[in-house]
Amino acid sequence: MSDIKSRVQGLNPNIRARDVKGLAATTGNIYETLQIVSERARSIAIDVKEELHAKLEEFAVHSDTIEEIHENKEQIEISKFYERMPNPVVIATEEYLDGKIEHRYKDAQVVKEDTL
Repeated sequence: MSDIKSRVQGLNPNIRARDVKGLAATTGNIYETLQIVSERARSIAIDVKEELHAKLEEFAVHSDTIEEIHENKEQIEISKFYERMPNPVVIATEEYLDGKIEHRYKDAQVVKEDTL
């Protein structure tokens, strides 16, 4: 999977109003749609966090003394970029509207009750 940084370059980070009926058009139910988007947003948030920590770890300076504080310009720039990124919900909503999120129902087990 490509890094999140390259996927969100053209997205507007601002939240805007959406047509509820348009969002629910593919599922037929707004609650199902919100569940799909929220699960994807949760996944994106985890990916962003892991990616950020991995990039910051590349520039980490490990020292034995507590008194030394290092200011690393690369770490600051990386952190600023990730702070300016769109919210994971905005990213997930755009992916959903663009048809990039595949969703399906789990195989439901039908419980049959014996009736007399």
